[in-house]
Amino acid sequence: MSDTTETTPGWLAPEDLESTRARMPILYVEAVPVRVDEAGEVTRVGLLLRMAPDGTVSRTLVSGRVLHHERIRDALLRHLEKDLGPVALPRVPASLQPFTVAEYFPTPGVTEFHDPRQHAVSLAYIIPVAGDCRPRQDALDLVWFSPEEAASPVVQQEMPGGQGVLLKRALAHVGCLT
Repeated sequence: MSDTTETTPGWLAPEDLESTRARMPILYVEAVPVRVDEAGEVTRVGLLLRMAPDGTVSRTLVSGRVLHHERIRDALLRHLEKDLGPVALPRVPASLQPFTVAEYFPTPGVTEFHDPRQHAVSLAYIIPVAGDCRPRQDALDLVWFSPEEAASPVVQQEMPGGQGVLLKRALAHVGCLT
């Protein structure tokens, strides 16, 4: 986080964020970007390629914090634009129901989800996108997989912290996994 974001309403200075993460759960949104056919069936799943601060490269979902005084819908749209670009054309449903809630813990093994920085609660959504997606900010690339490819062990191993589990739940939710 840069110094310029400290003055933006809803953002915490890095030391304040670290202190808050040590004391209370933080709310996140996660989105599985998908392409759908005319019948609404999922045909492709978009996964971001990111480089972590430690230099490791992994596949991830669109995700990020919900800011103070920010609606969940607005947080989803902000993170989709940040990661997929301004012309991704996400179709966020009118009734905003997550397909699941994931709880990340700093202690491995409490749930399938692990984040060494914090205890986080994440509302997870499947979001169809219709436009041109171009990864931005810290995303190196966006790759579209078939649902079968996305659920494969090879791709699952590239997803840290339980995001592969979350992706498989998303695919099951839309009927792509039996």
